[in-house]
Amino acid sequence: MQNSATQDTLVGIFIATGIGALFFLAMQVSNLGGFNAVETYTVTATFENSGGLKVKSPVLIGGVRVGRVESIELDQKMFQAVVRMQIEAQYNQLPEDTTASIFTAGLLGEQYVSLEPGGMDEVLKDQSQIEITQSAIVLEEVMGQFLFKDRGSSDSAAE
Repeated sequence: MQNSATQDTLVGIFIATGIGALFFLAMQVSNLGGFNAVETYTVTATFENSGGLKVKSPVLIGGVRVGRVESIELDQKMFQAVVRMQIEAQYNQLPEDTTASIFTAGLLGEQYVSLEPGGMDEVLKDQSQIEITQSAIVLEEVMGQFLFKDRGSSDSAAE
């Protein structure tokens, strides 16, 4: 009788550990796994089109994650997307002329912000604005331009 109770307890512990491991894995895959509090500073960038960029999307420099997107809001005067990013404090030497671009990673289409450091001596501080930006490339717009350009050249060739 006691052997059966011990076996049931071990099975319960095994299942609870498995559920905990699955939860941890899900948090890591969904980019929500950062439980450790890291000191950060905030920078903003304005884009004409933020594409499918989401809150908590990574901010990368040379493929290395240096921060996350904190919020995406609409500027009511310029009708552009204002992206607020939390950059880890250890990366506090980014030049003021750093550029921000929105790119797509992988086949699933997850978007991220890529920062390209410039060459100025002054550095970005908390609440700084990144002035030079490149919006997300919308695949439908590129295909439309290609199709209409192709049609225009065949129309002029026919004349």
